[in-house]
Amino acid sequence: MIPDKAPGEDVLHASGDFKKEAHVPSFEKYKELYVKSVESPEEFWADFVKDFFWKKKHNGKFLDYNFDVTKGEIYVKCMEGASTNICYNVLDRNVNDRKLGDRVAFYWEGNEPGDEKTVSYRELLQQVCKFANVLKSQGVKKGDRVSIYMPMVVELVVAMLACARIGAVHSIVFAGFSAESLCERIMDSRCCLLITADGFYRGDKLINLKLIADEALQKCREKSFPVEKCIMLKHLTKEDEGTTPGSLSPPAKRACPDLQVPWNSEVDMCWHSLMYDALDECEPVWCDSEDPLFILYTSGSTGKPKGVLHTVSGYMLYTAATFKLVFDYHPDDVYWCTADIGWITGHSYITYGPLANGATSVLFEGLPTYPDVSRMWEIVDKYQVSKFYTAPTAIRLLMKYGSEPVHKYKRDSLKILGTVGEPINPEAWHWYYNVVGEKRCPVVDTFWQTETGGHVLTPLPAATPMKPGSATFPFFGVVPAILNESGEELEGPSEGYLVFKQPWPGVMRTVYGNQQRFETTYFKKFPGYYVTGDGCRRDKDGYYWITGRIDDMLNVSGHLLSTAEVESALVEHESVAEAAVVGRPHPVKGESLYCFVSLSDGISYNQKLEAELKKLVREKIGAIATPDYIQNAPSLPKTRSGKIMRRILRKIASNERDLGDVSTLADSSVIDQLFENRCSTAV
Repeated sequence: MIPDKAPGEDVLHASGDFKKEAHVPSFEKYKELYVKSVESPEEFWADFVKDFFWKKKHNGKFLDYNFDVTKGEIYVKCMEGASTNICYNVLDRNVNDRKLGDRVAFYWEGNEPGDEKTVSYRELLQQVCKFANVLKSQGVKKGDRVSIYMPMVVELVVAMLACARIGAVHSIVFAGFSAESLCERIMDSRCCLLITADGFYRGDKLINLKLIADEALQKCREKSFPVEKCIMLKHLTKEDEGTTPGSLSPPAKRACPDLQVPWNSEVDMCWHSLMYDALDECEPVWCDSEDPLFILYTSGSTGKPKGVLHTVSGYMLYTAATFKLVFDYHPDDVYWCTADIGWITGHSYITYGPLANGATSVLFEGLPTYPDVSRMWEIVDKYQVSKFYTAPTAIRLLMKYGSEPVHKYKRDSLKILGTVGEPINPEAWHWYYNVVGEKRCPVVDTFWQTETGGHVLTPLPAATPMKPGSATFPFFGVVPAILNESGEELEGPSEGYLVFKQPWPGVMRTVYGNQQRFETTYFKKFPGYYVTGDGCRRDKDGYYWITGRIDDMLNVSGHLLSTAEVESALVEHESVAEAAVVGRPHPVKGESLYCFVSLSDGISYNQKLEAELKKLVREKIGAIATPDYIQNAPSLPKTRSGKIMRRILRKIASNERDLGDVSTLADSSVIDQLFENRCSTAV
């Protein structure tokens, strides 16, 4: 599975100087450790286990599992019998045991240049304890679910760690999602309390977050699930003079004292007021290894989002290990992940992984192009960032502006560059490596999912010769395979379904409240394997290349969207009889949403209807799901059994005339009409 030697041709290598201090300094060392991690996982993970505090040590197998649905219920258990607290391990352990209280945990950089705050590990621990006591005062206890809907402020980290401290389960919803999406996630996880903020700016755009949150809570009430408590952070509106204790992020530079924030005194509570008298000490609640830590929703191919459930110990170990080894973390590093904490990247590689290692991170509220397209490189120089992690979408966006905005800043602090969210095309990889990193920074192109908890295929910066666009080799303990449609394992150079043969500590444990969906989605198609839903190619040198989704999912700007979910939103419009959604290649976002709609009898397609449909999707899902193209489709290509042939629709969306076999179509004449009706703005 792993070649005896790394290839010497058509690859790029890290410098000799870089290798000297690396945790994994060579391909030979990687291979040695990899074999150990697969054949003797307890021995391999022992060094990571002993680095953390355990109230009670585990008393059985390190990993116990069943991946075969034909042999009973699917389960994964890591360190069963142990007890710990992840908040204690990422804060108290660093402050008290490792004497890192004065170390910077976060440099917070706001949307506007000049909005900034430095937060130490000691300050963060105090604020987390205070907010944990606030949650306890509101009746939140171990096992309760708490929904968090906040911008990228330090208080978002405080809220999630406060939940973890008392054993409550956090469910963070990306602040770009709509009221309908927030409502759906609150109800599915049965949250008892919502934490939000008044509003925030995304570039020039003002977002009244509390208004959206209130709409979501109203929808919950209408569906007979009232949430009676909502805590709101004042981020844009100012507190009364002298009453801002408990806030780590200062009021935004561009404050909005006139922002109309809805307020219901029977439900709403002010973050600052609650924190004012809260004690800054709070004993952690000790949790069993397999107790739930958080729920994070990811789009499902059936349209209904899946609540991915991660548990305490395995997730803690895996995020700590992947952060340390993939980014080759050292104590003098300053690390910056540009993701939003509302996604899994922010959970694993802004909060838990870096803090578990005592790292100093940049927490960024803004956009890469605001107020100008050199903002990211300005921040790199300002904080002397050494490890930088971003999405291919951002790289492709900045490529459009050329190298001049990059060269305005030195960037000489950079040591490692990382990518996340989707496969990176070689052209963008080379620009990132050559222009941003000036050919001296290894690029770690990481493949993983919400479900995997952390990196599963990834280069190690000193050990893995790089092939631009390849996720290279598996992380420790991860055993990939490529299957054909019949479920047979393919050897050597091949292409097919990417699956994993055994678990690793950080893999998801279930879909919250729906074990059957968990088993059907990830294990039913190929019993004995975890099915990623992605296609994969392995080349002659054993390198893995992700080829994209094989299910009904789209990867738009690094975020998975369900075609079924968008279709469901479109057909809610009274004028739409049927809808089909496919992906179309996009130079910046990777994929764009191309929608075909069949209208009800007597309805004509026009710009007003198109605007209404886009608005409907934004309201139901969020701005990230706004269709790029909507095409009037009097008929859709269907088989004689009535199944829509999305393969053909994808070809039409991309204006590819070679459709392959169309003999199974009930009416092939619809194809010419669909090509004729293609959106005029589509290439």
